[in-house]
Amino acid sequence: MTIRMSSQAKRIGLALSGGGFRAAAFHLGVFRRLEALRLLEKLDVISCVSGGSIAGAFLAANWGQPDALDRLEDYLRTRSIAVSSVLAGALDPFETRLDKLADSYDAHLFKDRTLESLANGPRLYLNATNLATGNMFFFVTGGGGVTEVGEWELGVRPISNFRISRAVAASSAFPPVFPPLVLDAREYAAPTVDYVSLTDGGVYDNLGVNPLFRARNDLDYVIVSDAGKPFSIDEQPTTSGAAVLRGALDILMEQVRGLQFQRLLLTSKANQRPRPVWFSIDSVVGQELDGDAAFASAISTNLKKLSDPEIKVLSRHAGALLSHRLETYLPELLHAV
Repeated sequence: MTIRMSSQAKRIGLALSGGGFRAAAFHLGVFRRLEALRLLEKLDVISCVSGGSIAGAFLAANWGQPDALDRLEDYLRTRSIAVSSVLAGALDPFETRLDKLADSYDAHLFKDRTLESLANGPRLYLNATNLATGNMFFFVTGGGGVTEVGEWELGVRPISNFRISRAVAASSAFPPVFPPLVLDAREYAAPTVDYVSLTDGGVYDNLGVNPLFRARNDLDYVIVSDAGKPFSIDEQPTTSGAAVLRGALDILMEQVRGLQFQRLLLTSKANQRPRPVWFSIDSVVGQELDGDAAFASAISTNLKKLSDPEIKVLSRHAGALLSHRLETYLPELLHAV
């Protein structure tokens, strides 16, 4: 999967943000443009959060299949799962809303496949947030490496026979719509806790950047695709106690997003490895048509099916932003083999 420049091997990582089906469709546009540039098959590491985990896990599960991107687009155009998962889980005494979410992913995307089945694709991180420690918790597989789960404080453990759909559900379990995924000692044994409780990865880092800077991944280039909800001025901010909690979460996520972008900027200015490029859904710099950024940013970040115009604009806008950033900051990637 590695690219070569002047006879030297170079490694590329891709971060896929959260943001529901909107994010998945935006990242689909990134996949299509990378494929056109002959870079998609060269990816070494993909780090995903929430909606990005839907797109990234599906890509890895169908790595090298010529119709994979068309099938992902068809799924995003025809399926709505959030409402059905919430209602069914509330009425079922044996399964939670999160179980219903994982079942839906299994039925339409992953067909009961396990993380171990992704061994031959790129190294894949599906990121969640550990409510036991407040840290990022990852499921990682592929790239010829060991399939593992864990985090820096409680440690990393090998895992087997763990369904892709459960990892994706944990990564996309946006609170309070979906309850957390609980892993007890049978699946993840940690010395200081009886179990871990995993919620949406976007609570910790909605960009999914952290794994790409781990020394063990040894990356030369990083592409960050941000389709999360841009924070905007609210002329009539809420006074409701319940809504304040949601607003506070949005503010905290925006702060982390800003810090991660500052990290990317400082890395770029220092000319350190990995060299990053990044783009956000609300960017007008590089948009192909006037209004693409505004239209794409206005699409809801839920798990409801998208219309043809929404998918078309999201895909076009993501591809245009990616091409602009590569041409401007990493033109050598466009000529790599």
